[in-house]
Amino acid sequence: MKPCLFLLFITLVIFSCGKKLVVNPKIISKVEIKHLIEDSLLNIRAIALDEKGHLNFATSNGEIGSSFFDSKREIMSFNFQLKHDSIIPNFRSIAITNKAGFVLSIESPALLYKIDNDSIRLVYQENHSKAFYDSMDFWNDKEGIAIGDPTDGCISIIITRDGGESWTKLSCNNLPKAKAGEAAFAASDTNIAIVGDHTWVATGGKASRVLYSPDKGKTWQVFDTPIVQGLETTGIYSIDFYDALNGFAIGGDYTKPDDNTANKIRTSDGGKTWQLVATNKGPGYRSCVQYVPNRKGQELVAIGFNGIDYSNDAGTSWKHISDEPYYTLRFLNDSIAYAAGAGRISKLTYKE
Repeated sequence: MKPCLFLLFITLVIFSCGKKLVVNPKIISKVEIKHLIEDSLLNIRAIALDEKGHLNFATSNGEIGSSFFDSKREIMSFNFQLKHDSIIPNFRSIAITNKAGFVLSIESPALLYKIDNDSIRLVYQENHSKAFYDSMDFWNDKEGIAIGDPTDGCISIIITRDGGESWTKLSCNNLPKAKAGEAAFAASDTNIAIVGDHTWVATGGKASRVLYSPDKGKTWQVFDTPIVQGLETTGIYSIDFYDALNGFAIGGDYTKPDDNTANKIRTSDGGKTWQLVATNKGPGYRSCVQYVPNRKGQELVAIGFNGIDYSNDAGTSWKHISDEPYYTLRFLNDSIAYAAGAGRISKLTYKE
């Protein structure tokens, strides 16, 4: 039996080593940046890619736009500007399904529009002095979620189950109670992370926690985090999950953008527990973090108004690769991403 066990052990070691070689992370050394739109009046925090790889965006001035290709040249097009009576919506959230697009504004009245087949319809409106929606995402073509600051005693969560035709606000009786000063940030439309039926919502401010639902928003739990908190400007600004277990969140205090003491946290148990990583190392305040797709959860990119940073060891260490300022980021594939911010939308190509 011993020789057989020895051969089995050797086989397993070889197989394991082979797998490690396959998933060896890249070492990105630079990013090439191509500006698709430059306009000093633009302020964009809401971007989303559709199934064709086209970028869709919404601005703080009520404008909706998308990209298209003309003679192999990528062009950003402003499609229209929305107004509600005399109000120009400040859009901070956008979501795209296979059937329609959705944009959601901050502040009161909160306005959520559905766009499909050249039709634009207001499908949800909330008139509340404290209404302030921060982020939106969809599980599938029928079911979606948007989250915002508390209006009653819990984080505001609205849900659709009919493709966005109607939205229902969850009762605080069915949600964790918010702590004093707990809210969320409309910084990059990345307060929500979805993997399958699993959903994570990041809060920030005087308390910064993670709400979790295993069943597409039907039931909820809440977990504490060690990220910096205690002030209205502190906490998680962005959260992403690579799979149902491994996630990363980033933030800090935008009024102290160089402070990197306790602004990056990681989980390997689905968000139940979080650990500080890269304390006093790597980027300070960042408004958006995203996993690089198809890289086994090892590669991350974080961006903010102080530039772009990259990690190839799940956030343990970081490399600053650009000073270009942005608010938000979405990956097309493992080498190309789109970023948006004040005055620009850009295409980023990451190089080894």
